[in-house]
Amino acid sequence: MIIAPSLLAADFTSLGKEAARAERAGADWLHLDIMDGQFVPNISFGPAVVAAVRPHAKKLFFDVHLMCGKPEILLEPFAAAGADEIIVHVELGEKIPQLLWKIRALGKRVGLAINPPTAINEVQPYLDKIDLLLVMTVNPGFGGQTFIHECLPKIQQAAAWRHDRKLSYRVEVDGGINNETVAECARAGADTFVAGTSLFGARSLKGAITKMRKIAYDNDPALADLKV
Repeated sequence: MIIAPSLLAADFTSLGKEAARAERAGADWLHLDIMDGQFVPNISFGPAVVAAVRPHAKKLFFDVHLMCGKPEILLEPFAAAGADEIIVHVELGEKIPQLLWKIRALGKRVGLAINPPTAINEVQPYLDKIDLLLVMTVNPGFGGQTFIHECLPKIQQAAAWRHDRKLSYRVEVDGGINNETVAECARAGADTFVAGTSLFGARSLKGAITKMRKIAYDNDPALADLKV
């Protein structure tokens, strides 16, 4: 199980300290939402901010999610800034094959994201070319949104394809993830959980991460036989 606090929900006046706090609290990854104000109606932060945060959390895996209309101009800057994985959106259509190739060529793990309105079949051609499939469980652009339960079948399908095709991509979820919805997502087959407000907004970040990881683990169908 991977628990990835989202820096979008952290204190923007102290991003370096917040990243370090996530590392000390036992986070596995740090999720960084990059928004350009065009692909989504919001702007977050760019490569310079990621590069500034990177030294404060040297052990954390940086999971960089590009919600951007022209990610091709951002891949090299974010790779240089310290991204370990770069995620682009399947909604970009014909750009996808070249984007995935470029991310791999930069030596980074390859992620593909899908928004709630998009049919899950759109990701099928790329499943053997990615390390992670991010199923968005809110419409991207803003933190603190309510989980969209209609996305659960997409998670189930993504996990089923992985099993049936003997692939190894991670199934990540992002949007409205808390201690209730993390259980639903884990039961559906997700193994990587991005959470913002429910983690950074908790009194104890370490306690919140520990509890969320346990709930996800306890609801993992792959472990059912071990729990009897």
